[in-house]
Amino acid sequence: MLLAAALTLLGIVAMSGWLADSTRQFSRSVGRITSLRVAAGTLLSQLQDAEIGQRGYLLTEDRHYLKPYEAANIAVDSTIARLRDLADGGADELRIVDRLAVLADAKREELAQTITLMEAGRRDEALAVVRTGRGMMLMDDARRVLADLITPADAQLDTQLTALIGQARTSGWVANLGGLFIVLVVGGAVWIALRYTRDLMRAQRAIQALNDSLEQRVSERTKELQRANDEIQRFAYIVSHDLRAPLVNVMGFTGEFEVGLASVRAHLDRLPPDGDDAAASEARRAVVEDMPEAIGFIRASTTKMDRLINAILALSRQGGRTLNPEPVSMQALLENVVASLRHQASEQHCTIDIREPLPSLLSDRLALEQVFGNLLDNAVKYLDPARTGRIAIQGRVEENRLIFEVADNGRGIAPQDHERIFELFRRSGVQDRPGEGIGLAYVRTLIRRLQGEVTVESVPGQGSVFRITLPQALSLSSEKAVHDA
Repeated sequence: MLLAAALTLLGIVAMSGWLADSTRQFSRSVGRITSLRVAAGTLLSQLQDAEIGQRGYLLTEDRHYLKPYEAANIAVDSTIARLRDLADGGADELRIVDRLAVLADAKREELAQTITLMEAGRRDEALAVVRTGRGMMLMDDARRVLADLITPADAQLDTQLTALIGQARTSGWVANLGGLFIVLVVGGAVWIALRYTRDLMRAQRAIQALNDSLEQRVSERTKELQRANDEIQRFAYIVSHDLRAPLVNVMGFTGEFEVGLASVRAHLDRLPPDGDDAAASEARRAVVEDMPEAIGFIRASTTKMDRLINAILALSRQGGRTLNPEPVSMQALLENVVASLRHQASEQHCTIDIREPLPSLLSDRLALEQVFGNLLDNAVKYLDPARTGRIAIQGRVEENRLIFEVADNGRGIAPQDHERIFELFRRSGVQDRPGEGIGLAYVRTLIRRLQGEVTVESVPGQGSVFRITLPQALSLSSEKAVHDA
């Protein structure tokens, strides 16, 4: 329908253009014919003025009467030239103009002859020339020739006017029919638009209802996840607490065992070793070698278990800590973090470069310090001793998100471990550095609470790039809503 309306409008525009062009052509033709008629009438009037001036002079012998004659005699040439310019209708018009020029010259010769005779004092001869009637015949011939020029022009004008009226009538019908068709098309388009709008509104209402139900389901699922998370945190706390009690007992009894073993060893040291039998020698070896070694293994295991329990407790407590968004200058924050690691970095012959400027944000300062502290501590810890260590920190803004990168030239991480290193108690590569495998899990937990994400790109033997994406402003509305619920 829109295409049909467009084609109709195009037709109306084309018809209007054609009518305008026809009107211009008609106007030019009418202007030419009108000018031709005016010039023809002017020529006849000039010849009559010249004749009147001649007759007055012959009757009165007063040269004052020759002024119209002289003016008309001069103007005839320009009028005939004007007629030649306007006679562009064909050879017939030019032939008629040439005939008029001949008649005009003949008439002026007749007038000039009589005036010359009169000026010579031969008045009777001048009147005799007039009485021959030749001048009157020349004027009659000029009128007839002018009629031959004007009559076809009038007929041509009537023909063009009739054609123009027909064109206007046709254009009017086309415009009326086109307007009616456009009204029908617009009406149909409005009807289709109204029907489409009704369907769209129904679809929007259905989508809104679906969104409402989806938001309700999401809210319910979020509450369930929050409850599950709270239960996991409580479980982690309870388990850690319950594990710590027997661990303390093991550590305490291990200490008592060491004290008793020291007493037994002191007693054996007082006895002469020469009198020992096989059983005594075996007991002495157990007290001196086997039992201290076993106690050392027990202490190392309990110490490691204690560190793991503390890590679990720290991770569970972090999930329950209330975040405090505040304006944070990342430049100042990272300078403080780097300052705390400067001694450790100097021992490893490592340089840490903060590339300015770093974007600022609205977030939790403590969480950011812990995140970047862990990342930089790992970067220094896992440098490659075969080359000088370099660590670079940079940040930028991309699409309303802040991206921070911590890049190092350390050992690197195997591709299969890029995700595993963020899991609890999982580590990558040779385990020749102290740690429990909880630092990066702690980092990911904190970053997600800050509504961000952390990823790693690494090539073994070349280094790693930890990339952190954060919002410019931390919003706690969703978290507060869940806690309130």
